[in-house]
This record gives sequence, C-alpha cells and structure tokens, in this order.
Amino acid sequence: MVGSGRRPLLLPVVLAAMFMYGFDLNVVNVAVPSLHRDLNAGEAALELVVGGYAFAYAAGLVTGGRLGDLFGYRRMFLSGMGAFTVASVLCGLAQSPGQLVGARLLQGLTAAMMVPQILAVITSSFAAAERPKALAWFGVTAAVSGVFGQVLGGLLLSADVLGLGWRVIFLLNAPVGIVVLLLAARVLPRAATGRTAGLDPVGVLGVSGSLALALVPLVLGRGAGWPWWCWAMLASSVPAVLLSLVHERRLLARGGAPLLDLSLFQVRGFRAGLAISAAFMASFAGSIFVVSLLLQNGLGLGAFEAGLTFAPMALAGVVAPLAGKRLIAAYGPARTILLGCAADLAALAGLAVLCHLRGGAIGSSWLAIVLALLGLGNSLILPALLGATLSEVDSRRAGIASGTLNTAQQFAGSAGLAVIGTIFFAVLGDRPSGVAQYASATEVAAWLCAVLVVAMAALTALLTRNRTVPEREPAAARS
Repeated sequence: MVGSGRRPLLLPVVLAAMFMYGFDLNVVNVAVPSLHRDLNAGEAALELVVGGYAFAYAAGLVTGGRLGDLFGYRRMFLSGMGAFTVASVLCGLAQSPGQLVGARLLQGLTAAMMVPQILAVITSSFAAAERPKALAWFGVTAAVSGVFGQVLGGLLLSADVLGLGWRVIFLLNAPVGIVVLLLAARVLPRAATGRTAGLDPVGVLGVSGSLALALVPLVLGRGAGWPWWCWAMLASSVPAVLLSLVHERRLLARGGAPLLDLSLFQVRGFRAGLAISAAFMASFAGSIFVVSLLLQNGLGLGAFEAGLTFAPMALAGVVAPLAGKRLIAAYGPARTILLGCAADLAALAGLAVLCHLRGGAIGSSWLAIVLALLGLGNSLILPALLGATLSEVDSRRAGIASGTLNTAQQFAGSAGLAVIGTIFFAVLGDRPSGVAQYASATEVAAWLCAVLVVAMAALTALLTRNRTVPEREPAAARS
C-alpha cells in the first residue's frame, strides 16, 4: 500500500505525464511556420513532425500496456518518462527536418511506454470509492493539456524565450521530466506484476505493423492528396490485422501469453466502452480541427489568439469533471455520459446554426461560448467513460486494457480527423475566398460530429448501469 505521506503526490505525478503527452501532441501545431522557415522543412516533413508523433504513439500503445503488466507499471512509467525526456531534448536539438522527424517518432513511441501506465496505476492503486475522483482529474488533465499546448506554445514562441525559437517547446520537457522522474521514483508503489511469461514478439510486430498500415495513410493521406499508396496501405491493414488475430488465438490455445488479451472483449462493459470511445474521439478530433481552421484560416486569428478562444473550453474542462464525480456517484456513469452527450449535441448544433445564420459575420466570442459548452460535455463524458470501460477489468490486466483503450481512441481520432477533414475541405473548395466559406464547411462538419454524439448516446445502453464501481483489491496491497 502506498504510504500516507506519499499518497497525495501519486496522482499529480502520473497525471503530469498525461499533461506532457497532450501538450506535445498539440504544441507543435503552432510551431509549423517556424519549422518551415528555420529548418527549411517541406510539406511532407512537416506532416510527419505533426502526425508522426501521433501514429508512433498509437502503434506502440498495446505493447506499452502489455509491458506494464509484465514488468510492472512503476518500472515502465519510469523508463517511459526517462526516454520521453531524452527524445524531447533530441527534438529540441534537431538540425535538419530528418532529425526532427526521427526524434518525434521516438517521442511518440516513448509516450506509448508511459501513458498506459497512468490508467493502470489509477485502476490498481485506488480503491473503488476514490477512483471516480482520480478519473475526474484524469479527465481534467486530458481536456486542458491540448488547449494549453496551443495557448502556452503560442506564448512561448511569441516571447522567443532565450532566443531558442521553436526549440523551447521541446526543451521545456527536460526540467519537467527530471522533476517528475525524481518524484515518481519516490511515490510510485512497488506492486506485484503477476508476470507469468515473456512478451510475444510476433504479436508486437503484427499488431504494431497493422496499426501503422492503417494510421500512416489516415494521418498523412489528406495532406498528400490521397495517393495510391494510401489506399494500398489501408487495404493491406485488414488482412494484416486478421493474420495477427489468428496468431494471437493460436498462441493462447497453446498456453502462451499473447500480446492482445482477447478475453477482454468478452467483458460487455469493456466492449461498449471501446465503441463509445471510438465515436467520442472521432467527434472530438474532427470538431477541434475544423474550429481551429475556422479561427486561424477563416477569421485570420494568430495561433495565440486562437488558443485564447479555446480558454473557456479549458476552464470547463477543469470544473466539469469535479462536478461529474458527484453525478457518477449519484446516477452512475451511463447517465453521466448521456448528460455529457446532451451538452455536446447542444454545442455542435449551436455551432452549425451559428455558422448557417451568421456566416461571414461569425465572431470568436460566439465560438468561445460554443467551445465552453463542448468542453463541459467532453469533460463529463471522459471520466465516466473511462471508469465504466475499465471497472470490470481485473487489476492484473489494467495495463493491457488501458493500452487497448488508448489505441482505440487514437485510431478513432485519426480516422475521424481524416474523414471529417476530407469532407470539410471538399465543401470548402480549392480556393476559399473568405470566412463565409469556412463557416459553411464548418457547418457540415459540425452536423457530422453531432451524428457521432447521437451514436455515443445510443451505445450507452450497453453499459452496466451500476451507480458504484465494483470494489477490487488494489494491486499495491498485494506487493
């Protein structure tokens, strides 16, 4: 059991890693012009700098979760945080586009080592009564990290800290990572791992390769104009994943330890949670993407000004989960998710109507109100959804369950962004001449995201409607 003197620090320490992941996912967006100018980075390199982090992270999540189950969440968290810090420094020291792309891919892989351990630590170290509060703070962190990436990133670039330019957004991780490492070494519990077998190398290659075949074209396809190789990779990902699943089943039948724990999909709450998470991330990624384009390309706002428009969303992301934990305790996660869906649906419908009625006269203040309501809904949904998805999973499988959940979310986010982004640009046309055209394209995208929210609400019928999460003995108590 975690000592009483160390326990208050446990949650902030692991959530610091979540913040670093989300911050670095988004902060690079505001640095694209600087990277193009200073490194002479072409369009393909810039796409890899932005998207490479995401698909390397997604491709490594399942493996990262399994490694946590096999070797311990503490060891993998510390290893991942240390490697992530080194990769961030390599990003900041890059002297060419190729070096930066390589460092960003490494950064994504190392994030995949540490992030699955966060939910695993929360699931295995906190009692059922404490878990909703911990998951609420996880939701706060996930909601605000990306927004802070845009706001703080724009501020750092504008201030040109120490004359470092874009490099400061990566080098900032060095002191933060060192502090988190020192604290994590002190507070993370030395829990038993329950390890019975080694890692499945064929499964690692098969699952990671299958995800890469699907994610690379989803991340890069739109910017590249959907060339033939994108469709070839997407088509080949289907037989690749089927062959991987056949291998996993055969290995399990022989008494081995496959990378994917297929028995997780026999848990109804886990299956339903994955489906809802997929719709949630597709809607979230698509809506934020189109609103960002509307603000910067349509209204002509700078990165910092656009980031400030997202500030009410960040504020809602802090307040809503703290109220949401009371709703979860009183009404259960399914009803809390439905309440969040209602807020999201109102926000997206409001965005669509606003774009339709005001068109070229749309203002950032109206968009800030819509984003605040969207942040309210998202921040009610996320903690309740995480709790409902993982509540029926045994704590010894918390790592692989967390990795699988995160992988589904990342894949759905990339797919949603690709599909909604493609439709957005099709409506926008090749040569948009003003904010009215961006408003029209945003209106269509908002209705598409609203359809996904309706699907989320329908899928909540499959969730267990308990008001409380079943109690399990924390893994830390068995160490």
